[in-house]
Amino acid sequence: MAGELQAGRRRILVAGGGAAGFFAAIACAEADPRAEVTVHEATARPLAKVRISGGGRCNVTHACPDVGEFARNFPRGSSELIGPLHRFGPAETVAWFLERGVELKTEGDGRVFPVTDRSSTVVDCLLAAARRAGARLHTGSRVSAIARRPGDAGGRLAVTLAERGVVMADRVLIATGGGGASAGLGIAASLGHSVAPPVPSLFTFHVADPRLKGLEGVSARLAGVWVPGLGLRESGPILVTHSGLSGPAVLRLSAWGARELRGAGYRFALGVNWAEPRTREQAGADLDSSRAAQPRRRVTSANPFGLPARLWERLAAAAGVAPTTTWGALSNEALRALAGQATACEFLVEGKTMNKEEFVTCGGVRLEEVDMATMASRICPGLHFAGEVLDIDGITGGYNFQAAWTTGWQAGRAMALP
Repeated sequence: MAGELQAGRRRILVAGGGAAGFFAAIACAEADPRAEVTVHEATARPLAKVRISGGGRCNVTHACPDVGEFARNFPRGSSELIGPLHRFGPAETVAWFLERGVELKTEGDGRVFPVTDRSSTVVDCLLAAARRAGARLHTGSRVSAIARRPGDAGGRLAVTLAERGVVMADRVLIATGGGGASAGLGIAASLGHSVAPPVPSLFTFHVADPRLKGLEGVSARLAGVWVPGLGLRESGPILVTHSGLSGPAVLRLSAWGARELRGAGYRFALGVNWAEPRTREQAGADLDSSRAAQPRRRVTSANPFGLPARLWERLAAAAGVAPTTTWGALSNEALRALAGQATACEFLVEGKTMNKEEFVTCGGVRLEEVDMATMASRICPGLHFAGEVLDIDGITGGYNFQAAWTTGWQAGRAMALP
Protein backbone atom coordinates (compact mmCIF):
# COMPACT_ATOMS: atom_id res chain seq x y z
CA MET A 1 0.00 0.00 0.00
CA ALA A 2 1.57 3.30 -1.13
CA GLY A 3 1.11 6.89 -0.09
CA GLU A 4 0.20 7.27 3.59
CA LEU A 5 -2.02 10.28 4.21
CA GLN A 6 -1.51 12.84 6.97
CA ALA A 7 -4.20 12.57 9.65
CA GLY A 8 -7.21 14.81 9.12
CA ARG A 9 -6.56 15.38 5.41
CA ARG A 10 -8.74 14.12 2.60
CA ARG A 11 -7.17 12.67 -0.52
CA ILE A 12 -8.60 13.75 -3.87
CA LEU A 13 -7.10 11.97 -6.85
CA VAL A 14 -7.53 13.14 -10.44
CA ALA A 15 -6.87 10.67 -13.26
CA GLY A 16 -5.92 12.67 -16.35
CA GLY A 17 -3.84 15.81 -16.75
CA GLY A 18 -5.83 17.48 -19.50
CA ALA A 19 -8.01 20.58 -19.47
CA ALA A 20 -10.85 19.04 -17.43
CA GLY A 21 -8.57 17.30 -14.95
CA PHE A 22 -6.49 20.40 -14.25
CA PHE A 23 -9.51 22.64 -13.93
CA ALA A 24 -11.11 20.22 -11.47
CA ALA A 25 -7.93 19.91 -9.41
CA ILE A 26 -7.58 23.68 -9.17
CA ALA A 27 -11.25 24.18 -8.24
CA CYS A 28 -11.03 21.47 -5.58
CA ALA A 29 -7.76 22.65 -4.06
CA GLU A 30 -8.95 26.27 -3.94
CA ALA A 31 -12.23 25.26 -2.28
CA ASP A 32 -10.55 22.97 0.28
CA PRO A 33 -6.93 23.99 0.94
CA ARG A 34 -6.56 21.17 3.50
CA ALA A 35 -7.22 18.44 0.97
CA GLU A 36 -4.39 16.59 -0.71
CA VAL A 37 -5.15 17.00 -4.41
CA THR A 38 -3.02 15.14 -6.93
CA VAL A 39 -3.23 14.98 -10.73
CA HIS A 40 -1.94 11.80 -12.36
CA GLU A 41 -1.06 12.09 -16.03
CA ALA A 42 0.02 8.92 -17.84
CA THR A 43 2.24 10.73 -20.34
CA ALA A 44 5.21 13.04 -19.81
CA ARG A 45 3.31 16.04 -21.18
CA PRO A 46 0.27 17.33 -19.33
CA LEU A 47 -2.22 19.60 -21.12
CA ALA A 48 -1.00 18.31 -24.49
CA LYS A 49 -4.29 19.00 -26.24
CA VAL A 50 -4.40 22.55 -24.91
CA ARG A 51 -0.92 23.17 -26.29
CA ILE A 52 -1.80 22.33 -29.90
CA SER A 53 -5.43 23.44 -30.03
CA GLY A 54 -6.54 26.24 -32.31
CA GLY A 55 -3.36 26.01 -34.36
CA GLY A 56 -1.31 26.64 -31.23
CA ARG A 57 -3.49 29.57 -30.15
CA CYS A 58 -5.99 27.70 -27.91
CA ASN A 59 -9.64 28.42 -28.62
CA VAL A 60 -10.60 28.78 -24.93
CA THR A 61 -14.37 29.13 -25.38
CA HIS A 62 -17.04 30.69 -27.57
CA ALA A 63 -18.70 34.04 -26.91
CA CYS A 64 -22.40 33.30 -26.54
CA PRO A 65 -24.35 34.82 -23.62
CA ASP A 66 -27.44 32.67 -24.16
CA VAL A 67 -26.89 29.33 -22.43
CA GLY A 68 -29.59 27.57 -24.42
CA GLU A 69 -28.09 28.73 -27.70
CA PHE A 70 -24.60 27.74 -26.52
CA ALA A 71 -25.76 24.25 -25.56
CA ARG A 72 -27.33 23.69 -28.98
CA ASN A 73 -23.80 23.38 -30.38
CA PHE A 74 -23.34 19.99 -28.72
CA PRO A 75 -24.50 17.02 -30.82
CA ARG A 76 -24.34 14.91 -27.65
CA GLY A 77 -25.07 16.30 -24.17
CA SER A 78 -26.90 19.44 -25.26
CA SER A 79 -29.81 19.37 -22.82
CA GLU A 80 -27.76 17.94 -19.95
CA LEU A 81 -25.24 20.79 -20.17
CA ILE A 82 -27.75 23.61 -19.75
CA GLY A 83 -27.76 23.44 -15.94
CA PRO A 84 -23.96 23.20 -15.60
CA LEU A 85 -23.46 26.06 -18.06
CA HIS A 86 -25.73 28.28 -15.97
CA ARG A 87 -23.37 27.68 -13.05
CA PHE A 88 -20.09 28.00 -14.94
CA GLY A 89 -20.36 29.08 -18.57
CA PRO A 90 -18.38 31.18 -21.05
CA ALA A 91 -18.68 34.41 -19.02
CA GLU A 92 -17.36 32.67 -15.91
CA THR A 93 -14.52 31.15 -17.92
CA VAL A 94 -13.42 34.53 -19.25
CA ALA A 95 -13.57 35.99 -15.73
CA TRP A 96 -11.64 33.02 -14.28
CA PHE A 97 -8.73 33.45 -16.67
CA LEU A 98 -8.75 37.24 -16.33
CA GLU A 99 -8.51 36.94 -12.53
CA ARG A 100 -5.38 34.87 -13.06
CA GLY A 101 -3.74 37.29 -15.47
CA VAL A 102 -4.87 35.91 -18.85
CA GLU A 103 -6.73 38.42 -20.99
CA LEU A 104 -8.91 36.95 -23.71
CA LYS A 105 -10.22 38.35 -26.99
CA THR A 106 -13.27 37.53 -29.08
CA GLU A 107 -12.84 37.19 -32.83
CA GLY A 108 -15.48 38.01 -35.42
CA ASP A 109 -16.83 34.45 -35.56
CA GLY A 110 -17.27 34.28 -31.78
CA ARG A 111 -14.19 32.20 -30.99
CA VAL A 112 -12.29 33.31 -27.90
CA PHE A 113 -8.48 33.24 -27.70
CA PRO A 114 -5.80 34.65 -25.38
CA VAL A 115 -4.68 38.07 -26.60
CA THR A 116 -1.17 36.63 -26.91
CA ASP A 117 -2.42 34.17 -29.56
CA ARG A 118 -0.31 31.53 -27.79
CA SER A 119 -1.68 28.40 -26.15
CA SER A 120 1.33 28.43 -23.83
CA THR A 121 -0.32 31.39 -22.07
CA VAL A 122 -3.26 29.16 -21.09
CA VAL A 123 -1.02 26.19 -20.23
CA ASP A 124 1.22 28.32 -18.01
CA CYS A 125 -1.83 29.80 -16.29
CA LEU A 126 -3.26 26.38 -15.45
CA LEU A 127 0.07 25.03 -14.21
CA ALA A 128 0.64 28.13 -12.05
CA ALA A 129 -2.91 28.08 -10.65
CA ALA A 130 -2.51 24.42 -9.70
CA ARG A 131 0.79 25.13 -7.92
CA ARG A 132 -0.65 28.10 -6.02
CA ALA A 133 -3.65 26.07 -4.93
CA GLY A 134 -1.44 23.22 -3.73
CA ALA A 135 -2.51 20.62 -6.29
CA ARG A 136 0.41 18.38 -7.19
CA LEU A 137 1.09 16.97 -10.64
CA HIS A 138 2.54 13.51 -11.24
CA THR A 139 3.55 12.82 -14.84
CA GLY A 140 4.21 9.31 -16.10
CA SER A 141 1.70 8.20 -13.50
CA ARG A 142 -1.02 5.96 -14.94
CA VAL A 143 -4.20 5.04 -13.12
CA SER A 144 -4.74 1.42 -14.15
CA ALA A 145 -7.66 0.45 -11.91
CA ILE A 146 -10.16 1.79 -9.38
CA ALA A 147 -11.99 -0.50 -6.99
CA ARG A 148 -14.57 -0.16 -4.25
CA ARG A 149 -13.57 -1.43 -0.85
CA PRO A 150 -16.88 -2.15 0.92
CA GLY A 151 -15.11 -2.93 4.18
CA ASP A 152 -13.36 0.42 4.33
CA ALA A 153 -14.94 2.49 7.10
CA GLY A 154 -14.64 5.72 5.10
CA GLY A 155 -16.14 4.29 1.93
CA ARG A 156 -13.02 5.23 0.03
CA LEU A 157 -11.82 4.00 -3.36
CA ALA A 158 -8.70 1.93 -3.95
CA VAL A 159 -6.74 3.40 -6.86
CA THR A 160 -4.01 1.37 -8.54
CA LEU A 161 -1.21 3.52 -9.90
CA ALA A 162 0.81 1.46 -12.35
CA GLU A 163 4.09 2.91 -11.09
CA ARG A 164 3.33 3.27 -7.36
CA GLY A 165 0.91 0.59 -6.28
CA VAL A 166 -2.44 1.08 -4.53
CA VAL A 167 -3.51 4.26 -2.74
CA MET A 168 -6.79 4.96 -0.98
CA ALA A 169 -8.68 8.11 -2.00
CA ASP A 170 -11.74 9.84 -0.59
CA ARG A 171 -12.76 11.13 -4.02
CA VAL A 172 -11.57 10.16 -7.49
CA LEU A 173 -12.13 12.03 -10.74
CA ILE A 174 -11.81 10.28 -14.09
CA ALA A 175 -10.82 12.87 -16.70
CA THR A 176 -8.81 10.73 -19.09
CA GLY A 177 -10.45 11.94 -22.29
CA GLY A 178 -12.45 10.03 -24.85
CA GLY A 179 -11.65 7.61 -27.61
CA GLY A 180 -10.57 4.00 -27.65
CA ALA A 181 -7.26 4.81 -25.91
CA SER A 182 -8.97 6.27 -22.84
CA ALA A 183 -8.21 4.04 -19.85
CA GLY A 184 -10.96 5.82 -17.96
CA LEU A 185 -13.72 4.30 -20.07
CA GLY A 186 -12.60 0.78 -19.23
CA ILE A 187 -12.31 1.67 -15.55
CA ALA A 188 -15.78 3.22 -15.55
CA ALA A 189 -17.19 0.07 -17.15
CA SER A 190 -15.46 -2.11 -14.54
CA LEU A 191 -17.27 -0.13 -11.82
CA GLY A 192 -20.67 -0.78 -13.38
CA HIS A 193 -21.08 2.18 -15.74
CA SER A 194 -22.42 1.73 -19.26
CA VAL A 195 -20.38 3.41 -21.98
CA ALA A 196 -21.54 4.68 -25.37
CA PRO A 197 -18.93 3.33 -27.82
CA PRO A 198 -16.50 6.11 -28.77
CA VAL A 199 -16.33 7.05 -32.44
CA PRO A 200 -14.47 9.91 -34.14
CA SER A 201 -16.05 13.34 -34.41
CA LEU A 202 -14.71 16.53 -36.02
CA PHE A 203 -12.89 14.98 -38.97
CA THR A 204 -12.10 16.04 -42.52
CA PHE A 205 -13.24 14.24 -45.67
CA HIS A 206 -11.06 12.38 -48.16
CA VAL A 207 -12.16 13.35 -51.67
CA ALA A 208 -10.26 12.45 -54.84
CA ASP A 209 -11.92 14.51 -57.56
CA PRO A 210 -10.36 16.27 -60.57
CA ARG A 211 -12.36 19.40 -59.75
CA LEU A 212 -10.31 19.80 -56.57
CA LYS A 213 -6.89 18.63 -57.74
CA GLY A 214 -4.29 21.36 -57.32
CA LEU A 215 -6.61 23.65 -55.35
CA GLU A 216 -5.05 22.95 -51.95
CA GLY A 217 -5.46 25.99 -49.71
CA VAL A 218 -8.37 27.46 -51.67
CA SER A 219 -11.34 28.29 -49.47
CA ALA A 220 -14.89 29.55 -49.80
CA ARG A 221 -16.13 31.88 -47.06
CA LEU A 222 -19.66 30.48 -47.06
CA ALA A 223 -20.71 27.12 -48.45
CA GLY A 224 -23.42 24.61 -47.69
CA VAL A 225 -22.58 20.91 -47.22
CA TRP A 226 -24.96 18.00 -46.84
CA VAL A 227 -25.20 14.22 -47.02
CA PRO A 228 -28.17 13.10 -49.12
CA GLY A 229 -30.50 10.73 -47.34
CA LEU A 230 -29.12 11.30 -43.83
CA GLY A 231 -30.71 14.67 -43.04
CA LEU A 232 -27.29 16.19 -42.31
CA ARG A 233 -26.65 19.77 -43.43
CA GLU A 234 -24.29 22.54 -42.31
CA SER A 235 -22.99 25.80 -43.69
CA GLY A 236 -19.90 27.92 -43.18
CA PRO A 237 -16.35 28.25 -44.50
CA ILE A 238 -14.98 25.29 -46.45
CA LEU A 239 -11.35 24.56 -47.30
CA VAL A 240 -9.78 22.42 -50.02
CA THR A 241 -6.90 20.33 -48.63
CA HIS A 242 -4.36 17.90 -50.07
CA SER A 243 -6.66 15.03 -49.15
CA GLY A 244 -10.07 16.56 -49.85
CA LEU A 245 -12.31 18.95 -47.94
CA SER A 246 -12.12 20.54 -44.50
CA GLY A 247 -13.07 23.79 -42.78
CA PRO A 248 -15.72 24.62 -40.16
CA ALA A 249 -18.69 23.52 -42.29
CA VAL A 250 -17.19 20.06 -42.89
CA LEU A 251 -16.09 19.65 -39.27
CA ARG A 252 -19.54 20.56 -37.97
CA LEU A 253 -21.16 18.13 -40.39
CA SER A 254 -18.83 15.37 -39.20
CA ALA A 255 -19.73 16.12 -35.56
CA TRP A 256 -23.49 15.95 -36.07
CA GLY A 257 -23.18 12.87 -38.25
CA ALA A 258 -20.40 11.09 -36.33
CA ARG A 259 -22.31 7.84 -35.80
CA GLU A 260 -24.15 7.85 -39.14
CA LEU A 261 -20.95 8.45 -41.12
CA ARG A 262 -19.18 5.73 -39.14
CA GLY A 263 -22.07 3.44 -40.05
CA ALA A 264 -21.53 4.30 -43.72
CA GLY A 265 -17.90 3.25 -43.42
CA TYR A 266 -16.88 6.86 -44.17
CA ARG A 267 -17.88 6.33 -47.79
CA PHE A 268 -20.79 8.52 -48.86
CA ALA A 269 -21.99 11.17 -51.29
CA LEU A 270 -21.43 14.79 -50.23
CA GLY A 271 -23.28 17.74 -51.68
CA VAL A 272 -21.64 21.18 -51.74
CA ASN A 273 -23.26 24.52 -52.48
CA TRP A 274 -20.36 26.87 -53.19
CA ALA A 275 -22.77 29.77 -53.71
CA GLU A 276 -24.61 29.48 -50.38
CA PRO A 277 -27.27 30.67 -49.56
CA ARG A 278 -28.44 30.74 -53.17
CA THR A 279 -30.62 27.99 -54.57
CA ARG A 280 -29.92 26.60 -58.03
CA GLU A 281 -32.68 28.85 -59.43
CA GLN A 282 -31.27 31.96 -57.73
CA ALA A 283 -27.79 31.12 -58.96
CA GLY A 284 -29.14 30.71 -62.47
CA ALA A 285 -30.77 34.14 -62.27
CA ASP A 286 -27.47 35.70 -61.12
CA LEU A 287 -25.63 34.03 -63.97
CA ASP A 288 -28.24 35.26 -66.44
CA SER A 289 -27.75 38.80 -65.12
CA SER A 290 -24.00 38.49 -65.68
CA ARG A 291 -24.64 37.27 -69.23
CA ALA A 292 -26.75 40.35 -69.94
CA ALA A 293 -24.42 42.82 -68.22
CA GLN A 294 -21.04 41.74 -69.62
CA PRO A 295 -21.57 39.74 -72.83
CA ARG A 296 -18.00 40.24 -74.12
CA ARG A 297 -16.24 39.16 -70.96
CA ARG A 298 -15.03 35.59 -70.54
CA VAL A 299 -17.12 33.47 -68.17
CA THR A 300 -14.00 32.19 -66.39
CA SER A 301 -12.67 35.69 -65.69
CA ALA A 302 -15.49 36.79 -63.37
CA ASN A 303 -18.28 35.23 -61.36
CA PRO A 304 -21.21 36.73 -59.47
CA PHE A 305 -20.66 34.56 -56.37
CA GLY A 306 -17.33 35.92 -55.16
CA LEU A 307 -15.66 32.51 -55.40
CA PRO A 308 -11.88 32.11 -55.68
CA ALA A 309 -10.84 32.40 -59.34
CA ARG A 310 -9.22 28.97 -59.57
CA LEU A 311 -12.23 27.24 -58.04
CA TRP A 312 -14.57 29.07 -60.41
CA GLU A 313 -12.48 28.00 -63.40
CA ARG A 314 -12.78 24.35 -62.28
CA LEU A 315 -16.54 24.60 -61.83
CA ALA A 316 -16.88 26.19 -65.26
CA ALA A 317 -14.80 23.44 -66.85
CA ALA A 318 -16.91 20.78 -65.09
CA ALA A 319 -20.02 22.45 -66.56
CA GLY A 320 -18.52 22.13 -70.06
CA VAL A 321 -17.70 25.83 -70.43
CA ALA A 322 -14.55 26.37 -72.50
CA PRO A 323 -11.95 28.82 -71.13
CA THR A 324 -12.52 31.21 -74.06
CA THR A 325 -16.34 31.24 -73.84
CA THR A 326 -17.77 34.71 -73.31
CA TRP A 327 -20.85 35.44 -71.25
CA GLY A 328 -22.71 36.43 -74.39
CA ALA A 329 -21.93 33.07 -76.02
CA LEU A 330 -23.01 31.04 -72.98
CA SER A 331 -25.93 28.80 -73.93
CA ASN A 332 -28.91 28.24 -71.68
CA GLU A 333 -27.89 24.61 -71.26
CA ALA A 334 -24.37 25.59 -70.17
CA LEU A 335 -25.78 28.24 -67.84
CA ARG A 336 -27.97 25.65 -66.12
CA ALA A 337 -25.02 23.27 -65.85
CA LEU A 338 -22.89 26.03 -64.32
CA ALA A 339 -25.61 26.88 -61.80
CA GLY A 340 -25.69 23.19 -60.88
CA GLN A 341 -21.93 23.03 -60.33
CA ALA A 342 -22.09 26.16 -58.18
CA THR A 343 -24.95 25.06 -55.96
CA ALA A 344 -25.17 21.25 -56.11
CA CYS A 345 -21.69 19.82 -56.58
CA GLU A 346 -21.60 16.15 -55.62
CA PHE A 347 -18.41 14.50 -54.40
CA LEU A 348 -17.65 10.96 -53.27
CA VAL A 349 -16.10 10.85 -49.80
CA GLU A 350 -13.82 7.85 -49.34
CA GLY A 351 -12.42 8.12 -45.84
CA LYS A 352 -11.56 10.62 -43.16
CA THR A 353 -8.68 12.30 -41.36
CA MET A 354 -8.96 13.38 -37.75
CA ASN A 355 -8.68 17.12 -37.34
CA LYS A 356 -5.32 17.48 -35.58
CA GLU A 357 -6.35 20.57 -33.63
CA GLU A 358 -9.46 18.97 -32.17
CA PHE A 359 -9.40 15.14 -32.43
CA VAL A 360 -12.67 14.92 -30.56
CA THR A 361 -14.68 11.74 -30.15
CA CYS A 362 -18.32 11.20 -29.36
CA GLY A 363 -19.30 8.53 -26.89
CA GLY A 364 -18.30 7.89 -23.29
CA VAL A 365 -19.93 7.42 -19.91
CA ARG A 366 -23.68 7.73 -20.35
CA LEU A 367 -25.02 10.92 -18.80
CA GLU A 368 -28.07 9.38 -17.14
CA GLU A 369 -25.61 7.64 -14.80
CA VAL A 370 -24.03 10.93 -13.71
CA ASP A 371 -25.37 13.67 -11.42
CA MET A 372 -24.86 16.67 -13.69
CA ALA A 373 -24.91 19.09 -10.73
CA THR A 374 -21.81 17.50 -9.17
CA MET A 375 -20.49 15.25 -11.97
CA ALA A 376 -20.70 12.41 -9.43
CA SER A 377 -21.35 8.82 -10.39
CA ARG A 378 -24.84 7.59 -9.56
CA ILE A 379 -23.41 4.07 -9.40
CA CYS A 380 -20.12 4.33 -7.50
CA PRO A 381 -19.99 6.70 -4.47
CA GLY A 382 -16.88 8.86 -4.39
CA LEU A 383 -16.35 8.71 -8.15
CA HIS A 384 -16.70 11.74 -10.44
CA PHE A 385 -16.27 12.40 -14.16
CA ALA A 386 -15.29 15.44 -16.26
CA GLY A 387 -14.42 16.26 -19.85
CA GLU A 388 -14.49 13.99 -22.87
CA VAL A 389 -14.74 10.77 -20.89
CA LEU A 390 -18.44 11.72 -20.69
CA ASP A 391 -20.79 11.26 -23.63
CA ILE A 392 -20.57 14.98 -24.43
CA ASP A 393 -19.03 16.54 -27.51
CA GLY A 394 -19.39 19.87 -29.27
CA ILE A 395 -18.71 21.28 -32.69
CA THR A 396 -15.53 23.18 -33.46
CA GLY A 397 -15.19 26.72 -32.11
CA GLY A 398 -14.28 26.47 -28.40
CA TYR A 399 -17.28 24.44 -27.29
CA ASN A 400 -15.36 21.34 -26.26
CA PHE A 401 -12.96 23.29 -24.07
CA GLN A 402 -15.91 25.02 -22.43
CA ALA A 403 -17.40 21.60 -21.63
CA ALA A 404 -14.06 20.69 -20.04
CA TRP A 405 -13.95 23.86 -17.91
CA THR A 406 -17.62 23.52 -16.93
CA THR A 407 -17.60 19.85 -15.95
CA GLY A 408 -14.16 20.15 -14.36
CA TRP A 409 -15.17 23.13 -12.22
CA GLN A 410 -18.35 21.42 -11.06
CA ALA A 411 -16.58 18.17 -10.24
CA GLY A 412 -13.78 19.97 -8.40
CA ARG A 413 -16.12 22.01 -6.25
CA ALA A 414 -18.21 18.96 -5.45
CA MET A 415 -15.19 16.84 -4.49
CA ALA A 416 -14.13 19.54 -2.02
CA LEU A 417 -17.28 18.95 0.01
CA PRO A 418 -16.99 16.58 3.00
